[in-house]
Amino acid sequence: MIDAGDQAVVSSFSRASAEPMATYKSAVESAPCVAAQAASGFTGRRRLRQHRVFVVRIVVVAIAFNLTLVLQARSQMPLPVPNPPAVEAPTAPALPAVETPLVVPAPPPVETPPEPVVPAPLAVDEPPVATDARLAGDDQQTRLVIDISRKIDMRAFALADPYRVVIEIPQVNFQFPSNTGERGRGIIKAFRYGLVMSGQSRIVIDLAGPARVTRAFVLDSVDGQPARMVLDLVVVDRETFLRATAIDNHLPRPAEPTPHRDHEERASDSRPVVVLDPGHGGIDPGTRAPSGELEKDLVLEFTAMLRAKLEATGKYRVMMTRTDDTFVELSERVRFARQQKAQLLISIHCDALARGEGEAEGATIYTLSDKASDAEAQRLADAENRADVIAGVDLATEPDEIADILIDLAQRETRAFSAQFARDVVKEMRTAARLHKRPQKSAGFRILKAPDVPSVLIELGYVSNARDLKQLVSENWRSRAGDSIAHAVHSYFTTRLAGRGTDARAQ
Repeated sequence: MIDAGDQAVVSSFSRASAEPMATYKSAVESAPCVAAQAASGFTGRRRLRQHRVFVVRIVVVAIAFNLTLVLQARSQMPLPVPNPPAVEAPTAPALPAVETPLVVPAPPPVETPPEPVVPAPLAVDEPPVATDARLAGDDQQTRLVIDISRKIDMRAFALADPYRVVIEIPQVNFQFPSNTGERGRGIIKAFRYGLVMSGQSRIVIDLAGPARVTRAFVLDSVDGQPARMVLDLVVVDRETFLRATAIDNHLPRPAEPTPHRDHEERASDSRPVVVLDPGHGGIDPGTRAPSGELEKDLVLEFTAMLRAKLEATGKYRVMMTRTDDTFVELSERVRFARQQKAQLLISIHCDALARGEGEAEGATIYTLSDKASDAEAQRLADAENRADVIAGVDLATEPDEIADILIDLAQRETRAFSAQFARDVVKEMRTAARLHKRPQKSAGFRILKAPDVPSVLIELGYVSNARDLKQLVSENWRSRAGDSIAHAVHSYFTTRLAGRGTDARAQ
């Protein structure tokens, strides 16, 4: 929008420019008349030339006048208002200067190469791990190689009747693939492995015939490969085998620590002592179910549960021959019961029949006798008595105490008490478990040969029978079976304590 000041400037400029333009127009209009007079008159060319110069001068004057008017109009335009002078703001009094400490820039970080990752070594207290075993060779010489996490000491020696080689090593965590050792090669028919006591493991090799250990050594781990135990065997005749065996068995062996016992004997405690014996253990697995369950594990779980039930009554001191997966010799189990002055020994087992031997099921209670009650009882006694052979025990070095035990078997009182307790167990278990068609039998079990400790062996069932195995792994069935055995123990001691005159140890 144009304001009043702008309109005044425009009108002034129009008036000023109109006046010279009129003068310029009249001059231009009069120029042709003058030129005509000059041409028609007598003045000639000279006068015409003068007129031309006059016209040019008039045009120049008009142009100059127009420029003057333009400049005048520009001079009459309002001038821009100058900015007011800046007013200085009052300044605050200056603060005293503060000295800033000199900051030295930190040097750039020095990149250090990452340290190589070194796998943590196994703890000293952690047993080494055996991960694999393999056989090589033929029927004249055979090699056994075992991969193990670190180098250990080993000692190998032979035993006769049956032909065996035993490797004694510190406690090892065996993590072999399943079925390792079940199939042999060359001189080696099969081999077993396991813990024989706290801090000591053992490998027992069954031989196809007499053989001699030519080399037994351990190689350090190299280039990421595990350490290796190596055993070389070569076939020899029986005479050479027996001579080498006699020499080996006279060499000093590492001292065998006494198996750990989870009890503290209290002389002032007058309660009856009950020793529970979970069969097998460690290197001796016992029977094996088709689905893989091992007798040594099943009976250990059951015995621990039975111990808890008996101790809960507060009436008995209860001890166990083993409380973990450790092998204990049969003679040591008997000796332990006698040393603790046990008034009852209960050995817990499971049975099995090989394929083709028929079907059997149910629990059976065995007592000691010079002659087996039947062929099945004899078979079972032979199998159970081989536990020490399986574990690599040299039966030729057994103490004379075993002979004494065999002589003392004539003690009819101990046998009578054993038979009484067996009847109590049969009676109580009928209400809780399925029993064998002939639930009470007898045979020459070595575990029952303590002359002064009434003893029974209870076969809970057959792991080769699907129905029995289902019960053996059932917590509900085990609890009911354990209650029935605990009731039998109570009935037995109630009867015995009522007739104290017949048993001085019960007083």
